[in-house]
Amino acid sequence: MGKIITMANQKGGVGKTTTAVNLAAALAVMEKKVLLVDIDPQANASSGLGIDIKNVGTTVYECLVEGADMKDAICDTDIENLKIVPSNIDLVGAEIKMIDYQDREMVLKGSLAPLVDEYDYVIVDCSPSLGILVLNALVAADSVLIPVQCEYYALEGIAKLLDTIKRVKTKFNPDLDIEGFLLTMYDSRVKLNNQVVEEVKKHFGDMVFKTMIQRNVKLGEAPGYCQSVITFDADSRGAQNYMQLAKEILDNNSEEE
Repeated sequence: MGKIITMANQKGGVGKTTTAVNLAAALAVMEKKVLLVDIDPQANASSGLGIDIKNVGTTVYECLVEGADMKDAICDTDIENLKIVPSNIDLVGAEIKMIDYQDREMVLKGSLAPLVDEYDYVIVDCSPSLGILVLNALVAADSVLIPVQCEYYALEGIAKLLDTIKRVKTKFNPDLDIEGFLLTMYDSRVKLNNQVVEEVKKHFGDMVFKTMIQRNVKLGEAPGYCQSVITFDADSRGAQNYMQLAKEILDNNSEEE
């Protein structure tokens, strides 16, 4: 059975989508079957993997709001083992429409249930919020990966996210784990970055991934070419970091089995 990992942090600009796309790509080139589910109305994960979000047929919106079969929304990518359920701007209205649904927190879980066995990993990319869509992603997930940027206010909002995770565990998903805290945008030459690393490790200890995502121009350039950094420049530091993260996740999960 596949593992569902949700990327979450209500703080924007921390590297959620970058991590969702490139971790999914890295796992796929390591011969794992991966499904990336984009539940961010900005749809950056979708466009970043070459999906024409203005002309795509069935999206995650139709699955969550209109009850469409998620299998009908799955699109191929340039990476053989990586598929994506795309998003588009229509998803902005999903939160309003879902507010009156019975069991509105369980919609994504129900949509994914028939698919999970077909993949090794399902990666869910979320918007920077703690609304109904993100709640759905947490209820559906086996674990949460929390990107934390190595900047001022790095820990801002994490307490609120952890409180939300705790409430989701209590009420909806008792088996929800934290996959780990991922330090992003790291530059070893910057004193503040090193201070943030120390602070995050002090707070969260072994829950912090050994892999850190270093600042890298190629990471920023790759989406403009509708590619993951793994296919855009496999020799770049960004690609190497995400391959290392994928290996760390695979190693950690093999230990748990």
